[in-house]
Amino acid sequence: MKTFFNYIFILCLASVLLFSCNDNNKITGDSIFEDVPVLDSTLSTYNFDLWLYHNYLIPYNIKFDYKMVDVGSDMDYNLVPTENLKAQQLAHLMRYLWFDVYKKVVSDDFLKLYGPRMIHLIGSPAINASLGTIVLGTAEGGIKITLYYVNSLDPTNIPIMNEYYFKTMHHEFAHILHQTKNYPKTYDAISAGHYDMDGWQNRTDEEANSLGFASNYGSSQPREDFVEIIANYIVKTDADWNKTLWNASKEWTQNSNGEAVLTTKQSDGVDGQAIILQKLEICREWLSEKWNIKLDSLRAEVQRRQSNLNMLKVMNDDY
Repeated sequence: MKTFFNYIFILCLASVLLFSCNDNNKITGDSIFEDVPVLDSTLSTYNFDLWLYHNYLIPYNIKFDYKMVDVGSDMDYNLVPTENLKAQQLAHLMRYLWFDVYKKVVSDDFLKLYGPRMIHLIGSPAINASLGTIVLGTAEGGIKITLYYVNSLDPTNIPIMNEYYFKTMHHEFAHILHQTKNYPKTYDAISAGHYDMDGWQNRTDEEANSLGFASNYGSSQPREDFVEIIANYIVKTDADWNKTLWNASKEWTQNSNGEAVLTTKQSDGVDGQAIILQKLEICREWLSEKWNIKLDSLRAEVQRRQSNLNMLKVMNDDY
């Protein structure tokens, strides 16, 4: 059975969207947590808990749960907790590759105002055997982001780290931003007729690229398309992004094993590369005009940090 990495399920009912433009829902940056956590100095995790307090809760108003809170987990899946070392590595990497990037490129308090309020780590993936899918991340109402598969973290494998964790973070944060300030509705019409909400997983990424999408999941519906363009552009190297554009300039089909192969079928008139670049320009302009975020500056800083990643320095906070 072909396995698909279905890494983003958005649970954003209108009744729980906390990032609208309504003044009654304005984000202030004030803490949403009633009590300051009491840290237990007798625990072996005390030093890490103290680090999280000073690097997440205080500067960003984010509660970082790595001990798998049962009440906050999806009990439909068989899940295991995150190993302490993996949790520490990912927490440091997230600060280095995500939080500190926005702090440097946008502003000191941007993520405190608009970022998630809770991050929850799960050690295992959430596997749905009946559908052949694996959930790698979820976002709930713009408030909480859960990342799965953390026990498989390999700090030396940046492409896999991006696929499992950081692309998901950029994807979900882009959702939070467009839930606050809508992106142009003209975007939805660019690929009208090519979205497939129920069958996107049956497309390879190459096929999706040729239709003008950054990924097969991006071809599910317009809002996923929009944030997948942003997330993929930020985390992919020049070589990988150019490969996406190259794929988009070709035509693809699937062989009997479900693998993408080039085809010589008659073109249906879709210029996938031009469409992706058109969408990227809309994303670039929207982030600049609505949020004063320079997408290319953000991407350049992420790429610089990825290419210079020194895990020892990251863990010791001396980068």
